[in-house]
Amino acid sequence: YEDGVTPFTLVFLRNFFSLIPLALLALRENKTIKISFKQLPPILLISILGCCVTPILLFSSYQFIASGTATVFHFVYPAIVVIMEIIFFKKKAKIGNIISVILCAVGIGLFYSPGEAFNLTGGILALLSGLTFASYVVLLSAFKNRGVSGFLLCFWVVLISSVSSFFICIFTNNLILPSTISGWGLCVLFSLLVTTGAVSLFQRSAFLIGSERTSILSTLEPITSIIIGVIVFSEPFGLNIIVGSSLVVTASLLIAILDMRKSKKAR
Repeated sequence: YEDGVTPFTLVFLRNFFSLIPLALLALRENKTIKISFKQLPPILLISILGCCVTPILLFSSYQFIASGTATVFHFVYPAIVVIMEIIFFKKKAKIGNIISVILCAVGIGLFYSPGEAFNLTGGILALLSGLTFASYVVLLSAFKNRGVSGFLLCFWVVLISSVSSFFICIFTNNLILPSTISGWGLCVLFSLLVTTGAVSLFQRSAFLIGSERTSILSTLEPITSIIIGVIVFSEPFGLNIIVGSSLVVTASLLIAILDMRKSKKAR
């Protein structure tokens, strides 16, 4: 951002620089990167929500509030998924999930202290990113076609997101590329770490220890974000942030653990 790059451009570059690595991984895994026309529409919607709209909202929030706070706000998505499943799929509201939603709401509320400045725009953007990501998770879980999975699905998601984010940048006059070599280097590194690296590590983890345990361990993300934000960027840190973050992470863990127990009983 200090090099002039906008959140919109960063989302485009994040996806664009990962196309070749993911294509190579998809070819190695599936021997092809082709999909049928019938598989395209659901992937299109999943791509736009998951790797285009969600990061644009989240990255934009970083310009207004601390990255650690934004990440915690974004992690309301497990609670939103629960609410969406109850409303749209008529699933029974279980006490554990209700407690998780309440914990999440209280945790977010603790980030506001009377008398202290809090940027409402940043908070809303981060919360909206959680909403769009929850929609992405619900759509992904409903994606029944097993012919497209793993790196092949990731490649097409990133390809569609690259094209979508590029045109969004053009139409909103937000395509501002890095002005220095170090800026370009950081964007490439960001893409390889976040889009290629995180996806590869997450999938490998799911293969080794199972998707349930992988999902539970991924709730370390808000904690990691807060720690790095404090150490590297001197972002605000206090008791309310500690307690609020703990409640949000606990809510996410509770939902993941309940899902894991449910899947074990189903077996």
